[in-house]
Amino acid sequence: MGLFTPAEARAELTRLRPVLDEIVTVRADMVELSAALTPGGPPTDLGGLPERKAAEARLNELMTTVQETGAELKGVAPLLVDFPAELDGVPVLLCWLEGDPDLAWYHRADLGFAGRRRLSGGTGPE
Repeated sequence: MGLFTPAEARAELTRLRPVLDEIVTVRADMVELSAALTPGGPPTDLGGLPERKAAEARLNELMTTVQETGAELKGVAPLLVDFPAELDGVPVLLCWLEGDPDLAWYHRADLGFAGRRRLSGGTGPE
């Protein structure tokens, strides 16, 4: 799969929103089910081990759906999705973090999340 332009990455992010929202829900269910399954854990009305296994399988399916787009799922808690791109001839990752209203950040591919910078005008580096 190739590189994304900022516009393509934003369109893909919009398309993936229902998948990302479901990941957040399933992730929370898994945590609650796991806690309930520990000895002396708090009860839950979500179910037991079968439901925990089903939630884990569903989470794996959803993560695969994200990765099949060419995006990179870098984190699940919080969700972090990177879209490979090139800005001004430099390999970068257009970066969306759970809670971000839009795809508005990027970082050089070699620097990682700590090097995040805001996209200017939605097209390239400032």
